[in-house]
Amino acid sequence: MLGKLELVKPREVWENETKFTEWLSEHLDVLNEQLGFELVAQQLEAPIGCFFADLIAIDEVGRTVVIENQLGETDHTHLGQLLTYISSLISSSELEKENKGIVGIWIASETKKEHVRAVEYLNRITPEDVKFYLIKMQLFRIGDSKPAPLFTIEAGPIEELTKKKREPSKIKEEYLKFFKDLLQKCRKKTKLFNNVSPVGYQSWINAGAGKNGIAWSLVILRDHARVELCFCHSDKEVNKRRFEFFAEKKEEIEKEFGEPLEWNFRDDRIHQYIRSKVNEGGLKDKELWERIQEKMVEKLVKLEGIFTSLIKKLPI
Repeated sequence: MLGKLELVKPREVWENETKFTEWLSEHLDVLNEQLGFELVAQQLEAPIGCFFADLIAIDEVGRTVVIENQLGETDHTHLGQLLTYISSLISSSELEKENKGIVGIWIASETKKEHVRAVEYLNRITPEDVKFYLIKMQLFRIGDSKPAPLFTIEAGPIEELTKKKREPSKIKEEYLKFFKDLLQKCRKKTKLFNNVSPVGYQSWINAGAGKNGIAWSLVILRDHARVELCFCHSDKEVNKRRFEFFAEKKEEIEKEFGEPLEWNFRDDRIHQYIRSKVNEGGLKDKELWERIQEKMVEKLVKLEGIFTSLIKKLPI
C-alpha cells in the first residue's frame, strides 16, 4: 500500500517567521540543493541601516545573500523590505570595496503571479552583480511521518538557472573530493567513519557515536571546518539532558582535550552541539585541504577518546 501525500501548513510547524528563519539558518543545505550553490549562514536579524533582515548569508563565491522569509502568500510589504535591504547594501562602502555582488532571496509558502513577474523583471533591469530569487516553500508528509520541506524556484536569474541545469554545481564536486580524501585519512586513525561514504551535496558527514540520537559530524564550510558531537534525538528534552550531562564536566573535558570547546546550546531548537573549530582554512582554500583534513582527524580522535566512555555512562 502507498501512503497519501499531505500538504502541511507552515504555521503548524513554525509559530512565526522568526522560528522558520532560525530553522532555515541551520538547514540551508536543503535550500542549497535547489539553488545549485552553497549558502553559509552569517547572521539572524542582521541590521541593515535602521532595519533588520531576516537572515544574511554568503555564497560560495563570496556574494552577500539577503533572505526574506514569509509564511504566507507573497505581498508588496515583503518585496519592499527585500528591495530596501538590497539597496542599502548596494550603497554600502564596505560592499563596494568587496565588489562580489548581492543575491536577494524571497521565500514564501504561496506566490502570486504578479510577484513572480516582478522578480523576473528585477533580474532583467538590475546590474549584473545583483540577482533575485523567489522561492516557494511547501511542507509535505505521508501518514504519520514528520513534515518534509520542498523548495521550488519560482523566479530567478536566467543565466544561473540555465547553468544549474547544464552542469553539476562546482561546490558539489568539491564536497565529494574533500570528503573522499578526508575519509581516507580518517580510516587510518579511527573506525568511526568506516561505513560512511562521501556525498557531493552537503557540507557534512555523520557517523554514529555509540548511542541512539548522538552522532559525530565532520563539517567543512567556506572559511573553516569543525568537528562536532551532535545531540540529534527526536526528543528535544533528551538532547537537553544529555548536553547538560557533559556540560557539568566541561572543565575536565576541556582540560583533557587541551583547548576550549564550543558548547553550542539553544533552548529554542531540538538539536544541540559540542564543537571544535578548525581555523586552518575552509573549502575555498584548496591548497590547505590536506592540512585541514589532518587537523580534523586529529581533533576527532582526541574527542573520541574523551567522549566514548562518557557516552556509555549517560543515564538517558
